[in-house]
This record gives sequence, C-alpha cells and structure tokens, in this order.
Amino acid sequence: MTDAQTEDKRQDLPKVDFLAYITSLAFQAMVFLGEVPSPVTNKIEKNLPQAKFLIDTLVLIREKTTGNLNEQEDKLLSTSVYELQMKYAALTKEGSRA
Repeated sequence: MTDAQTEDKRQDLPKVDFLAYITSLAFQAMVFLGEVPSPVTNKIEKNLPQAKFLIDTLVLIREKTTGNLNEQEDKLLSTSVYELQMKYAALTKEGSRA
C-alpha cells in the first residue's frame, strides 16, 4: 500500500473523541440488549452478558472521569448509563419470570 493509499484510509476513519466513543459503546450495548439489529447481520441478536459488560464499562468510565467532563459529555454518559441499566434490568426481570 502506498503512502497516499494509507492516508486515504485514515481519512475514511471517524474522528476519535469522547462523545463518539461513548456513543459507540452505548450503541453496541443496545445491539446486545436486542434493542436494535446488529449492523453486521441486520438481525436482533441478544447477548445479555456482553451487554452487561459494556454497561459496566460505561459505569467505570463515568466513575473514573467524574469532575473531568464538560456538561455535554457528562450528560451523554450519565443518560446512556441510566437508560441502558433500565433496559438491562427490565430484560433480566422478564427472563426471571419466564
């Protein structure tokens, strides 16, 4: 691959920033919760252990970044964690009744 081709590939990659990273993790959790279809298969594919891992990762990030985020970052992270935890709790509660 030439240097120009390598540079073109880099330009195709999304910008790396905190908001995009949190959004990406939250989206992956939504896929594993079965809330949205997998972008790979376009099918609903629940994987609750993987969803819990991602939710726990977001909780860890929230704990470790307390006091270091701007208002937009803090709101996105806190809202994402809350909504994902509520969806996870609802799914695990449904599963225990089945």
